[in-house]
Amino acid sequence: MERSSSGDAGFFQNRFVQVIMASGILLQIGVWVRNFAILLFVMEKTQNDPFAVSMISVAEFAPIFIFSFIGGTYADRWRPKRTMVWCDLLSAISVLIVLLAIIFGTWQAVFFVTFISAILSQFSQPSAMKLFKIHVPAEKLQAGMAMFQTLMAIFMIIGPMMGTFVYQRFGINVAIGVMGVAFLLSAVVLTFLPADVKEENKELEANFWRELSDGFCYVWKRKMLTILGGVFAVAGLAVGIIQPLTIFVVIERLGLPKESLQWILATNGAAMLIGGGVLLGLSKKISPQKLLALGMLVNGISIVGIGMSTNFFITFGLEFFNGLFMPCIHIGINTLILQFTEEEFVGRVNGVLNPLFMGAMVVTMSFAGWLKVQFSLVTMYAVSGALFFLGVLLTAQLFNIVSYNEGTKLIADEE
Repeated sequence: MERSSSGDAGFFQNRFVQVIMASGILLQIGVWVRNFAILLFVMEKTQNDPFAVSMISVAEFAPIFIFSFIGGTYADRWRPKRTMVWCDLLSAISVLIVLLAIIFGTWQAVFFVTFISAILSQFSQPSAMKLFKIHVPAEKLQAGMAMFQTLMAIFMIIGPMMGTFVYQRFGINVAIGVMGVAFLLSAVVLTFLPADVKEENKELEANFWRELSDGFCYVWKRKMLTILGGVFAVAGLAVGIIQPLTIFVVIERLGLPKESLQWILATNGAAMLIGGGVLLGLSKKISPQKLLALGMLVNGISIVGIGMSTNFFITFGLEFFNGLFMPCIHIGINTLILQFTEEEFVGRVNGVLNPLFMGAMVVTMSFAGWLKVQFSLVTMYAVSGALFFLGVLLTAQLFNIVSYNEGTKLIADEE
C-alpha cells in the first residue's frame, strides 16, 4: 500500500505524523488533568483510603483488559480514521453526562469518567497502530514509537502539575470539563488524517468470532509473539502491585504531602524525555529486543530501591533512573510487534497481547490496597522488582528467535 510520505521526506513532514501528534497532545492534556484531579478528589473524599485509591486504577485498567480483545479485532475490520474520530467524540459526550451527574450530587460518578474513556480507547489505540503501519515507512517505525514515548514523557513532567493546578484552583467540575473539551478537539483534529482506504464488503463478509480466533492462533503459532505475551503478563503483575501505591511512598515513606506526588512523576517524566530523546537518535543502532531486556532489568533494580528508600534524594534519583530506561520497554515491545506482524493482523495482535498485560495488572491492582494493609510497602516493591527480573529472563529468549530476522519488514507464517 502506498505510504503517505516517501522514505526520503522528513519524518515530521508526514501528514499522518503531524495529525496524530496534535491529537496525542490534546488527549494527554485531558488524561493527565483527569488522573490527578480524580486522585486528589477521591483521597479528600475518603481520607486517603488505600482501597478507594486502588479502585481508581481498576476503573481505568479493567475496561482495557475486557475490551482490548474486541477493540483489536474491530480495528482490523473498521476504517481506522473513522473509528478514532468517533471514539474521541463519544468520550467527550460521556464526560458531559458524568459531569452533570457530579453536579447533581453523585461524586462517585468520577470513577465512570475513567471507566468510559478507557473502554473507547481500546477501539481507538489499535486503529492508531494500524495507521502507523500503513502511513509510516517500515524503517521509521521505531523512530515513530520513540516519538510517542517522548510525548508521554513530556506530559509526565507537565501533566501532574497541570492536573494539580486545575483541581486546586478550579475544582473537580472544571477539571472534568477540561477533559471533555480535550477529547472533542482531538476528534476535530483527527478529521485531517488521510482518508481511509475503502475495502468493499469487508464489514459485511467478515466474521467477528473467526477473526478473533485467528488473532489468537496468529500469536500462538509465532514463538516470538508468544514470548512477548509472557513478558506482557509478568510486567502487568509487577506494575499492578505498585501502580496504586506510589502516592503512599510519598506520604508514608518520605513523609511528604500527597500533592508532592506530582514532583516524583515529573522527575520520572523528565528522565523519560531524556531517555526517549536519546533513543530517537539511536533507534537504528540498537535492536528492539536489547532495548526491552535493558529496560526490564533497570526497572527491576529501581523499583526495589524505591521501596526500600526513606531518603528524598535517593528516591528521586531512583525515579529518574527508572524513567531514563522506561522508553526502552515501550519502544522495544511496540517495535517488535510492528516489525513481526502482518498489517492485517496488527489490531488483533494488540488485542491479544495488551489484555495479557492489563489483565495481570488488574488482578494485582485489585488487591494492592488490601495487600498494602497486610504487608509493607517494602515487601510490595520487592515482589514487583522480582517480577521484572523474571521478565528479563523471558526476554533473553527473543535474541535467538529474531536475530536472523533483523532488518526485514515482515516474516512469513511459520510452517
